[in-house]
Amino acid sequence: MWVTGNSGTGKSTVCGVLRERGYVALDGDEDGFCRWIDRANGEEVTDPPYPVPGGWLDRHGWAIVRERVEDLVEESRFRITFLCGSAENEADVRDLFDLVVCLVIDEATLRHRLATRTTNAFGQHPEELAAALKWNPRMRAIYESHGATIIDASKPVTEVVDSLIDAVRELRDGA
Repeated sequence: MWVTGNSGTGKSTVCGVLRERGYVALDGDEDGFCRWIDRANGEEVTDPPYPVPGGWLDRHGWAIVRERVEDLVEESRFRITFLCGSAENEADVRDLFDLVVCLVIDEATLRHRLATRTTNAFGQHPEELAAALKWNPRMRAIYESHGATIIDASKPVTEVVDSLIDAVRELRDGA
């Protein structure tokens, strides 16, 4: 299962709760599934600047590595596995998942979470915040058009995780 959403929607927090509940849950950012790339030449950026200078996010993107996801799918053929993350090239891996869930939140919640997060600093720099605010209203429409399950992640994390588990049960019961 791919659990995606805009920066600040709680993907990493949800991943941690899933792990606490005994599920196999991987964080696309922390567990080596994504990387920064230079959109102009496709090369990996191994040491991105922080904070990013103006215009940096226009040229560089956070991308998921299809081969890494293919390996995970093969390893997870007989168990439920959650991959939590977001990348600009998600369309390249969407076909590998039985279920795609998009976490959504309102702008006020997004601003608060990005300003107060302690797990990573993305979104606290003005250019990153602007990018997150730009994409936030687009996420729901994009993922609804692809048939994803949409979950309101402004609710308490236990409710969000319960909704994820319910979505998996519905998929299994319908199969």
